[in-house]
Amino acid sequence: MSEDTQNKKIIIGITMGDINGVAPEILLKLFSDDRILKYCTPIIYGSNEVFSFYKKLFRCDTPNFKVIKKVNDNIPKNPIVCVLKVPVDPETRVRVGEPSQLAGAAAGKFIKRACEDLKKGYIDAIVTSPISKSSIQHKNFSFLGHTEFLQGFFNASSLMMMCSEDLNLRIATVTTHIPIAQIAASISRELVCEKLELFAYSLRRDFNIYRPKIAVLGLNPHAGDMGIIGKEEEEIIIPAIKQFNEKRKIAYGPYPSDGFFGTLQYQKFDGILAMYHDQALIPFKLLDFNHGVNFTAGLPVVRTSPDHGTGFGIAGTNQASTTSTCAAIFLAISIIKNRLQFALQETEKLPNNN
Repeated sequence: MSEDTQNKKIIIGITMGDINGVAPEILLKLFSDDRILKYCTPIIYGSNEVFSFYKKLFRCDTPNFKVIKKVNDNIPKNPIVCVLKVPVDPETRVRVGEPSQLAGAAAGKFIKRACEDLKKGYIDAIVTSPISKSSIQHKNFSFLGHTEFLQGFFNASSLMMMCSEDLNLRIATVTTHIPIAQIAASISRELVCEKLELFAYSLRRDFNIYRPKIAVLGLNPHAGDMGIIGKEEEEIIIPAIKQFNEKRKIAYGPYPSDGFFGTLQYQKFDGILAMYHDQALIPFKLLDFNHGVNFTAGLPVVRTSPDHGTGFGIAGTNQASTTSTCAAIFLAISIIKNRLQFALQETEKLPNNN
């Protein structure tokens, strides 16, 4: 985070994502209303030529963006959206709704350049637009998704967290993008404890929840039913919760996922730790698909993203909604401010050595 965050408008880097999906349309729509510029200065990592293509396609009158080559000395003082032009393969073309390897390679370059600037402190956070996990696979980008790339790039453990500020709902996952067949073998007491620690710390630092209460979901149907339907709850999850709570933390469970959401128990907790991707994202998207945000907790930097994919099926049809991307931008701004406040509070707790 930039040292003078308190005294300047927050700079949010936004990656263009897959140029053949809905992200360019969403960004054009989002910034056709300049009210968002009161809260941050957006830097879009991508291509102005792509925006020009979609402007013609939608016959929209979105104000021109300012094209820049680097961030640190090119930010205009007046409210405006900047496009940082990232060099890509000259053969790259927009093919609306069609996945392509060239578009995937371009999306990977957008992400890397934004992360480089984030690491240097030129921008205060990144909001990543959707990518195609199959198209983006390349010799220079062989990660399953944003979460895995960011974890490696910033050399930190991370936690995928889905957030709905409207519902005060936050669901994190122990495992992320792995096949169902590998989930049980991937879960250990140490991993569950690690994710609980990351979750609790993020809820305090990033969401200003002093003593968060966390619910832990079971892995098996009926949370194992006391070992009758699987042993993971008895042998891994329950011991992990006990170990976590020995440090005066607050975690409960494991809860059977179906009843937990069906009886609205999720409303009683500050955070929910699920064991795997779909166990978290299916109920989350059913509850708040339009305004949900994916936040990568545990990193030394702030990264959020909309909770939807590339939307190839509706790309170019002018149907894409801006709500999730808008929510991702505002959540990033909120987390930046909460982290700054948290850091100040922690500094005040330090003993005075004078």
